[in-house]
Amino acid sequence: MGSTLILKVRICLKPLKPFFHQRSVAFFTLNPSLCKSSQPISACFLCTRDTKPNPGGRETDKSNSGRTNGQGGVKNSTIRCREEELWDGAVNRKGKSSTLWQRPSFPKSVFAAGTAKRTAELLKRKQHVGEPEGRTTRGAAKVHPPDRPLAAAEWRKLKESLGNPQRFDIQMMCALFTSGGDLDIAKSLLTFVAMETGTLSYELLLRYLTLCVSSGHDSEVFDVYDIMRGSFHSLDTGASSLFIKSFSRTARWREAVSILHEVKKVFTPSPRNYGDIITAAMLHGDTTTAWALYDELIEKGLSPHQETWDTMFKGVGKTNEMEAEGMSQSEHQERLQGILLYMRNNQIYPQHSLAGSIKTWFESLTGQTWTGSWTSATPKGLCRCCGSELESIQLTAEEYQQLKDRVMADIIQGRDVFNKTTPEELERFKAFVKRKPAFDVVVDGLNVANTNKDKSRQSETLLAVVSELESQGLTVLVLGRKHMLRPSRSWERHNMNLIQQKAHCFFTENISEDDPFLLYATLHSGNHCRFVSRDLMRDHKACLPDGATRRLFFKWQRGHQLVVDGYVAAGRRVRFQSILSYDTIVQTSADSWHVPFDDTEDRSTYEVPQRWLCLTTKH
Repeated sequence: MGSTLILKVRICLKPLKPFFHQRSVAFFTLNPSLCKSSQPISACFLCTRDTKPNPGGRETDKSNSGRTNGQGGVKNSTIRCREEELWDGAVNRKGKSSTLWQRPSFPKSVFAAGTAKRTAELLKRKQHVGEPEGRTTRGAAKVHPPDRPLAAAEWRKLKESLGNPQRFDIQMMCALFTSGGDLDIAKSLLTFVAMETGTLSYELLLRYLTLCVSSGHDSEVFDVYDIMRGSFHSLDTGASSLFIKSFSRTARWREAVSILHEVKKVFTPSPRNYGDIITAAMLHGDTTTAWALYDELIEKGLSPHQETWDTMFKGVGKTNEMEAEGMSQSEHQERLQGILLYMRNNQIYPQHSLAGSIKTWFESLTGQTWTGSWTSATPKGLCRCCGSELESIQLTAEEYQQLKDRVMADIIQGRDVFNKTTPEELERFKAFVKRKPAFDVVVDGLNVANTNKDKSRQSETLLAVVSELESQGLTVLVLGRKHMLRPSRSWERHNMNLIQQKAHCFFTENISEDDPFLLYATLHSGNHCRFVSRDLMRDHKACLPDGATRRLFFKWQRGHQLVVDGYVAAGRRVRFQSILSYDTIVQTSADSWHVPFDDTEDRSTYEVPQRWLCLTTKH
């Protein structure tokens, strides 16, 4: 396709399912009447031109994600603080419950980053021992794109060899996208379709657009934009997002702002839409537009992508440009520190690459002497670099009362509470708790008993855990179900009698759920009371009405939940996983910032990072 090929085609809409993911609110309803069929389209974009990706395109290299820019990875970082010593000793706590024997090999915790993935991989390995090779992936590609542009006759022959499938053009364009095929091949496919049918469907153009954007061919995107805007009254969410992304990478980035305004008339743009334009504005020195869009994003209740924050911390280094925009360095410093406070309030952890940009920005502040170091915390909650004491994981009296009220209203007395119990049973339990002394530990009996793989030793396992707690002088409540009182191989009468001698016990109906009772008893007993269970309470946390309360629940949970470490074996002392004494959250003082960051891709949403960025300054 060495020469320019001009074809007159009518681009008509066909019923389709857009290739790009759409939001729940559709941008427009597909209707053939939207097609401006009276005006033939000059398909000049089908011609061959320089198809090398735009050198200014800013495609993220996923292979480098998670690394700092210019700072090196954690493994190679030079630590200016003392070398980390071995973890030793259990966490010392005030009060009677401080004697709980926790595993000293800190920081093994059910909430430590990567724990869930490591556990799942271990179980998977055990389950797949001796299993046959995995089967072929469902939905594997049935068409394979050619390795060079084809003439129309060659495309026709290829289509016939595949049985003339109805969606040959769509399947082939998808295959080109998946394999990262050359753009000239895609153009030759479009030429074939135009010559074969006289039409190019919206879906085919959308998939071609996706290929152009993903491979950085922004000049081709401009042609597609002109054609689609001239042929259709509206664009779907996928096309709009792709155009915003591509335009934002070029000198025509301000046109992306116009597209964003059109999108806002119909639905709320995504954080990615805002982020693409904010990045463009920062890189082109328009900090006013960047911050205006950022404020709009926050006001709409959206959470920015980390790449957006990364650009904002990197894009303010030119002090003279900032002054020209009417925003001083101190104002920029206040705005960027506001991002850190947003992370704190929403319990967001920056990835290592973003943490590196934050570190570089602090150290570059004119007239200030900030020093950043990669570090961790001691079991007692002290920064290993500067020695500062991190915030306690324990809730304040005000926070505790707030959480208690919300849990009582939304979980214990929620709309579906009587799907978990009966009104009579709940009132009987409340009366039981009221006449008992405050508990130090509440045990989910059935959950703990199932810690052991051997189901014939359930009562023995529960007795071992209760005996360990009772030996430490703790007041223990065991929650169970009535079937546990029926003598059987799993529930020996002797063991159950001993459990009832060592602890207060309440047995619910067999159909009732234990968790609401466990939460009620633990919160009713006071802020010192802990609970023993492997259940991470995610369903119950989801019942809480807002993000702030859910984060408060998670903080309380991390400071109060005990998990049996490993399996309970005869003759071995029961051990519990460590409970951290400090809160893993962005925190600041007059002369320091401490930012926990992700240095792993294995962290689940209910886990917290183990590494910190320590930033200190000398006044």
